[in-house]
Amino acid sequence: MIRTFLRYFRPHRKIFFLDMFCAILASAVDLAFPLISRRAMYELLPDKAFRTFFTVMAIVGLAYLVRAVCYYIMTYWGHTFGIRVETDIREDLFRHLQTLDFDFYDHNRTGALLSRLTGDLFDITELAHHGPEDLLISLMTIAGALIIMFTIEWRLALVVALLLPIFVIVVMKQRTRLSRTSKNVKVKLASINSDIESSISGIRTSEAFANEKVEKARFDHANGEYRTAKKDFYRAMGMFNAYQEFFMGIMPAVIIAFGGYLIMEGQLNYIDLITFTLFVSTFITPIRKLAQFAEVFASGYAGLQRFDSIMKIEPTVQEKEDAVQLEVTEGTVDIDHVSFCYGDGREVLTDISLHVPGGQMIAVVGESGGGKTTLCQLIPRFYDVASGAIRIDGTDIRDVTKNSLRSEVGIVQQDVFIFPDTIMENIRYGKPDATDEEVIRAAKEAELYGDICAMQDGFDTYVGERGTRLSGGQRQRISIARIFLKNPKILILDEATSALDTVTEKRIQKSFEDLMKGRTSFVIAHRLATVRNADRIVVIEGGRIVEEGTGEELLRQGGEYAKLLKTQELAH
Repeated sequence: MIRTFLRYFRPHRKIFFLDMFCAILASAVDLAFPLISRRAMYELLPDKAFRTFFTVMAIVGLAYLVRAVCYYIMTYWGHTFGIRVETDIREDLFRHLQTLDFDFYDHNRTGALLSRLTGDLFDITELAHHGPEDLLISLMTIAGALIIMFTIEWRLALVVALLLPIFVIVVMKQRTRLSRTSKNVKVKLASINSDIESSISGIRTSEAFANEKVEKARFDHANGEYRTAKKDFYRAMGMFNAYQEFFMGIMPAVIIAFGGYLIMEGQLNYIDLITFTLFVSTFITPIRKLAQFAEVFASGYAGLQRFDSIMKIEPTVQEKEDAVQLEVTEGTVDIDHVSFCYGDGREVLTDISLHVPGGQMIAVVGESGGGKTTLCQLIPRFYDVASGAIRIDGTDIRDVTKNSLRSEVGIVQQDVFIFPDTIMENIRYGKPDATDEEVIRAAKEAELYGDICAMQDGFDTYVGERGTRLSGGQRQRISIARIFLKNPKILILDEATSALDTVTEKRIQKSFEDLMKGRTSFVIAHRLATVRNADRIVVIEGGRIVEEGTGEELLRQGGEYAKLLKTQELAH
């Protein structure tokens, strides 16, 4: 996991090395000052070499100016490096999420995934920037100071050397606890993000049912869980800081006490004790940075673990290494003894076989939950068959690239997703490189042009979050316009006109018939009157095909189709 993390450093290594060089230079200045002060007190001041003394002090001032520039570079370019690493990681994570299949999103909430794309990656950024920098400054300053201190007075240096490992052991122990609580906070934060996202998305539903108290209770529960997790984290951080401050305070006291004893014994002079005190003061910054590194590492490593856990998830629908591009000519679809079950083992489709010649319109009907939508989702490989095969023009869809397959299949889904953008861009989603004229033509074909022209901003009308400023019928017709624009060889219409009124449905039906000419079409329909002219009607019940034939043939049989049709006619 750490190797994977360091891989993101490589493209930005020049900035990283600049940051590390400045860190080394800043540490060198901090180490040099006590030595220069010692020499000034030993030689320059007793010899009254005042000009040399002030020249040296001017050089020290210049060195601290260079140190200040180094810290500017470390702050600006260091954070720039961290942001670049973060954006690269986010890009890879988003790209990986795009490869994952419907079953992954069936089991993961949007808010939790959003938390991993934002909050977790911020902590990883802090680790990328401050981690190596703080660690380098701390180790270099502490090691350099110890070496110099041993050359001055080994007994005092030995006291410091004995205290440091105790401090490190205690810090590492507390860091483990801090890391554990930090990971728990991230889990709870992801949960509360999910609840907030759900509550805001469903605010109209909760208000319609006057269920604000229910939503508030759900939010309060998640918020309380987060508060408890954060409280545990701050308790761990409090212990961490308490130990840190104790060692930071006790170290100068021990040095002065033991140094004072050596002075009393005539084994140490005041200048060397002052120098030691300066070096101990020099320790303060690196020890703080070391402690800060432990805290940043705890949060960043927890974020890194959560990032790694998603990156290790393999798509369920795997693409073969030698997968070819699908080129649809006839549009023949063969569903050969296909069975399918979800991850929980529940079988949805059982031994489905269907031969659809190119250009035919197949209506798939039946009661809700029978497997109609699932069957059609297998054609573009949103899910993979458990057994059997699906072939297009004789080619198994598992032998072709998913992108080429889905480019040849157009879908109007039952649940329409509208992006928070203009009508023009929402329609253009069906073909991102389409011209404005092509988009307008698609809107006309979808019987949407008149509605758009009646809006104040026309095609530039902003539709709101999830298309809240549009009617249900307008949202559905935007999705239909996308398919007109995409112009695929195979069509899947999943309750495509379910949100339309009867008048609009009849108007658009003619456009659908024009679009389906010469194309293989699967139409999932609840209103059977809309599919009477289908070349073939397939009735699915309980995951099996129970009837198949033309509308007239099925009516004569007096089976399930006839019962469904009669029920609907009586209802109207």
